[in-house]
Amino acid sequence: MQLKPNAKLELTKDEMRTYGYSVVDAIVEHFDTQDQKLPIAQASRAEMDHLFLEEAPEMPSDPQGVLHFVLKNVMAQSQIVSHPKSFSFVPGPSNYISAMADTLATGFNIFSGGWAASPAAAELEIVTVGWLLKIFGFPKKKGGGIFTSGGSMANLTAVATARRIKCGEDFSKAVIYLSDQAHSSNIKAIRVLGFKKEQIRIIPTDGEFKFAINKLKNAIAKDQLEGLQPFCLIATAGTTNTGTVDPLTELSKICKEENIWFHIDGAYGGAAILAKNGKDLLKGISKADSLTVDPHKWFFQPYEMGCLLVRNHKWLKSTFTEKPEYLRDIEGNESEINFYDHGIQLTRRFRALKFYMSIKTFGLKAFRKAITYNCELAEKTEKILRKSKQWEVVSPATLAIINFRYNPIGIQPSEKAIDALNQYISEKVVNSRKALLVTTVLNKQVVLRMCLINPRTTLEDVKETLALCEHFAEEKLAVL
Repeated sequence: MQLKPNAKLELTKDEMRTYGYSVVDAIVEHFDTQDQKLPIAQASRAEMDHLFLEEAPEMPSDPQGVLHFVLKNVMAQSQIVSHPKSFSFVPGPSNYISAMADTLATGFNIFSGGWAASPAAAELEIVTVGWLLKIFGFPKKKGGGIFTSGGSMANLTAVATARRIKCGEDFSKAVIYLSDQAHSSNIKAIRVLGFKKEQIRIIPTDGEFKFAINKLKNAIAKDQLEGLQPFCLIATAGTTNTGTVDPLTELSKICKEENIWFHIDGAYGGAAILAKNGKDLLKGISKADSLTVDPHKWFFQPYEMGCLLVRNHKWLKSTFTEKPEYLRDIEGNESEINFYDHGIQLTRRFRALKFYMSIKTFGLKAFRKAITYNCELAEKTEKILRKSKQWEVVSPATLAIINFRYNPIGIQPSEKAIDALNQYISEKVVNSRKALLVTTVLNKQVVLRMCLINPRTTLEDVKETLALCEHFAEEKLAVL
């Protein structure tokens, strides 16, 4: 039967309920069975075009039919980043409560830009940002922050704020410092904000992939002697490559002495402060002027959710506030925060709800236990690798990341051959679709990298993946 167009874009109450149950059932089934599925989706552009390419339809279709098509062809053709054997990049373990919270926020279509539009949404962002300020040791009364789409936007917001506070309108002589292990989003942010290549200093790291202090001091001194303005330093608390934490306390002292804005990119590793020895690992993080953390990584939230924290909330407001005529009636008083004045976005989704509901439901202690488990799992993995004649640990377990390569004792191939072998292992594992394990490059060596932040990943999952790697390595060596 041909359906008629519905200009109100509505379903009946029963149709909405049936449709909603179908969606929830599909999500529940996904959470319940994802570990039994293959984590990797592979398809060519031609295959995807064949499935989806069409003109926008003029006439309506059966809602259940569209949903069934999407579940079969969209969801099944996407990587399962919350899979226990998704080891690469920074996996997104997520959790069901937060997924449902996102559904609520979207279903009610909450505008989370200003107080007048939703006082409750603004208040929950104030409350949850306050939780994070306390976790990271930032000033509770003066401190502030804002939820963003992710770490990239948080870093962009931080650098924009640093530039405004330290340089005012003229940043022609401003210089910014970061290490060669800093996340690429920082470079992107710096370029987006109009800095030239010659205003960026990439400082080499030491043998442990940490900011080289002496080289940094030399660079700052040279720039000052040349009449330039060192205005911002970006340190990393948990690099993507190795999980390494820069010497934060020492860097904070340099920034204080030289009047430099101290930004810490803790998008990956910041959450480790909840781990058993997390405060020791992240010593000095509370000294930052601004800090990026990504709840959609190691705080187990669904995409998208990043966060920027600052020592003084007035810094954000003085950087981003604009007062167009059409917003003059909803400015409110000083205590009623309009978050569109604290960042780049005017229209903002209600990101705070999922963080609030998951912390309220599970309790912070559960998050502490999960993050501690991840760190301990990486350490157990390192012990297994070190006891094997096949594997070499290139960068030890640090904040749940470990880098290693297949380099068996008794065989002495060239470095080029070892690199090629490890690249082959990764490609074969990925093509098997049984695990997501890709390479990175450390000290000019191709290495395999495991990021173990999924609390549902077991040691058996790791062992099975290592066994698969060994199988492909032996297969390759047999034909050489």
